[in-house]
Amino acid sequence: MAHSFDLDAYLERVAYHGPANPDYATLSGLLMSHMNHIHFENIDVLLGRPIRLDLASLGEKIVRGRRGGYCFEQATLFLAALNALGFDATPHTARVTLVLKPHEAPRGHMYIRVRLPEGDFIADPGLGGVGCRAPIPLNGAPVQEGNESYSFASNERCLTLKIDSPDRKINAWIAGFDEDNWVDFEVANHWVATHAASPFVNRLMMRAMIPGGRVTVMNRDVTLRRGDKIETLQLESRSELRRLVQTHFGFDYAEIDHIRIPSLGDWA
Repeated sequence: MAHSFDLDAYLERVAYHGPANPDYATLSGLLMSHMNHIHFENIDVLLGRPIRLDLASLGEKIVRGRRGGYCFEQATLFLAALNALGFDATPHTARVTLVLKPHEAPRGHMYIRVRLPEGDFIADPGLGGVGCRAPIPLNGAPVQEGNESYSFASNERCLTLKIDSPDRKINAWIAGFDEDNWVDFEVANHWVATHAASPFVNRLMMRAMIPGGRVTVMNRDVTLRRGDKIETLQLESRSELRRLVQTHFGFDYAEIDHIRIPSLGDWA
């Protein structure tokens, strides 16, 4: 996989022009640039298209095609960049607990653990609407982004990502400490992209980072967060969705007019 990764093209795609040393400054700057320019979206899943994790396919879709993707695509691409820059980084699976209880949630998320001299950090570029643009230390120290605080709690069994803000306190995901094989990500990716019970198959889910906040889309519902200000609206048609994608996600995709969203039924 490493031989098909074009680091220069990736750095141009995310508009990263900072240092390229395997240290915290580079990790922090690169994660910020990645999430500011590569947005979260599951449009291809709703079009019934396969989600491929080989670097050639990710380069074609996200780097050259300037599209977004979900966690398995984004974390795989970001991991390739970290490896190319000489970081000690390892991918892991997690169980997202935003909706499901821990004992009900599959290992349907992918994040990256990065080992640095000052400690271990989590980089999580594909967490969707609650993602953090900064590396989060594993020692429990909080990271503040806007009015949201991100931190990890751990015990002998698992690691839990906690997000606190004035309007909500949530456990975003949990993960064990066992190692994952690459096939674990392939299996989880296939389930997420194809299984009838997967939320990615049934709902439109998108997130774009904007200065001071983010834009999130869940089916027809749009939320714009800028600092402490929260604005909500509802999309009336696919044409409105397409204009929103052009404005906040940076690409125009005619196939949006043909996506099927089972949880919405018929939608003009």
